[in-house]
Amino acid sequence: MNLSERLGLYIKLARLNRPIGILLLLWPTLWGVWIAGNGHPRWHIVAIFTLGTILMRSAGCVINDYADRDFDKHVKRTRDRPITSGQVAPREALWLAAGLALAALLLILPLNGLTLLLSIPALFLAASYPFTKRFFAIPQAYLGIAFGFGIPMAFAAQLGKVPGVAWWLLLANVFWAIAYDTEYAMVDRDDDIRLGIHSSALFFARYDVLAVMFCYAATLLILALAGNTLHLGMAYYFGLLIAAGIAAYHYTLIRGRQREACFKAFLHNNWLGAAVFAGIALDYASRK
Repeated sequence: MNLSERLGLYIKLARLNRPIGILLLLWPTLWGVWIAGNGHPRWHIVAIFTLGTILMRSAGCVINDYADRDFDKHVKRTRDRPITSGQVAPREALWLAAGLALAALLLILPLNGLTLLLSIPALFLAASYPFTKRFFAIPQAYLGIAFGFGIPMAFAAQLGKVPGVAWWLLLANVFWAIAYDTEYAMVDRDDDIRLGIHSSALFFARYDVLAVMFCYAATLLILALAGNTLHLGMAYYFGLLIAAGIAAYHYTLIRGRQREACFKAFLHNNWLGAAVFAGIALDYASRK
């Protein structure tokens, strides 16, 4: 196998060919970056957190495939993944994940000590999430913490502290992650039952659609309360209104519990995160 083919496998293993996971991780991170920077974050901070998000999400995907290598061979959608198919050795995958995580660490070395300290639980969360599907009833909640930990890190990097509103934003992200990853889990429900893997779709059972909509509502309510604390204006709340409309559209997709429609709703969450960010950015930009 030549170098080009090997790099192609690494790109596939790190899901760089499927950017939806990067976007779902990047939007809440940018919420934190923009708010902590009072609408004018230092651009090197934006660059560090954007690239760090890509690297850590990629490392997380590699670890996920390593952890699920024995499960993936029994699922048609995943049996051709590089580790499961034997194209990348498990030890090789671990070295790739370690390299990606190390690159992310090097990025934040110029930042303050609190940010470096917070990187420790951030790394632990990213590395341990793939294994939570074995024993947590709702691993999606753990995913929400892992995907949102860039928020307190963004505040730490720019303010040297993590105010209470950062943790509220993180909580909002937890509910959002449960919502969109339950939609994803609804696609894999039958396979998860057969393999004995936990998921929120199985936990909520016939109340899965109701639970998704409740989590969307909780997300938007917490974001609205955070906006009130931060004295954000109409542009921000208009962004939340658009996000609410997107959530309502997702209801029309998932209420029938069809696989293709549920997956479409999952992918469409990119626009919900973008709407919230647009509201934040426009609100700060409109201030004199």
